[in-house]
Amino acid sequence: MLIFSLIGGLVADKADRKKLLVLSQSTLSLIAFILFFLTTTHFINPLIIYFMLMLNSIAASFSLPARQAVLPNLLPKKLFMNAVSIHTLQFQSAVLIGPAIAGFLIGGFGVASVYLFNAISFLVFTGSILTIKVSLNLKTEAVEFNLNSILDGIKFVVSTPILYSTMILDFLATFFGTANILMPIFAKEILRVGPEGLGLLYSAPAVGAVVAGLLLSFFHYHRLKNQGKMIIISIILYGAATIGFGLSKNLPLSLFFLSLAGFGDMISSVIRNTIRQLITPDHLRGRMVSIMRIFFQGGPQLGEIEAGFLAKAIGGPASVVIGGVGVILITSLIAWRNKSLRNYQGKELAV
Repeated sequence: MLIFSLIGGLVADKADRKKLLVLSQSTLSLIAFILFFLTTTHFINPLIIYFMLMLNSIAASFSLPARQAVLPNLLPKKLFMNAVSIHTLQFQSAVLIGPAIAGFLIGGFGVASVYLFNAISFLVFTGSILTIKVSLNLKTEAVEFNLNSILDGIKFVVSTPILYSTMILDFLATFFGTANILMPIFAKEILRVGPEGLGLLYSAPAVGAVVAGLLLSFFHYHRLKNQGKMIIISIILYGAATIGFGLSKNLPLSLFFLSLAGFGDMISSVIRNTIRQLITPDHLRGRMVSIMRIFFQGGPQLGEIEAGFLAKAIGGPASVVIGGVGVILITSLIAWRNKSLRNYQGKELAV
């Protein structure tokens, strides 16, 4: 991901995005089919799985920037936040429902069935892309395939305070607040609820996110006031809910705090993604998304390492509480230092 994300963003700005999406999704489908075949024939081994994971990350590095970059070209700006809400709502619903479907598939047909189901889902997505008739590239400016073009994307992000401040917030909040890797500890040692309770703990943030997504899908973007403050407050809510979860010794209360964390995270994510997409010119959007992906995915993954080490040193609950406190302190510091984020309204969108 780190090696190919910026290259994938540049390709998304230079190439025909429709063709790029078809090619990348077909590649992801092929990888899933190969995993299905190798698992069914018992040729699978850890080395092959690592190699396939690497290929999957490379393909996704080209797919995600293109997929995100095309969204503003598909509908009017005034409806874009609604679309982002529905788009994120679909993702969270999949997070909520997907593990249950996978469990039934594995129980009934074995692990290989999940790979087959995944491969078919990519083909369905590819078919939906082929039905799009509008252009997915505005081509307002020529884009060269070289290092300078990648640097142009980085310079744009660095020179736009609302972009770099929300990306830094994204990274640090998920770095300190990520607690997913510690869920088994809470289920087994703190709440003593077993596998069924663990499944509920994993699903609870998605429940809160779905509620927030439904709420935001009814609002037009231009009607939301004080969007910068909304981002700050929702991330602080996420941090406070994380602290509550870390302190809880009761399953219903833990589920409530996790749902609240998912709610706050969803509100922040939708507004941040709407701002980023609309403020970025079409010819730079793929590169902006690729930079955002490094922050968005790097934070949680590094945060899991931090949470694991800290939990080993001081215990799971203390690790989660410290992480929640870190989220609140970091968010407050960035909000205090960044006036453009605090005062952001949404009217500043000129692109």
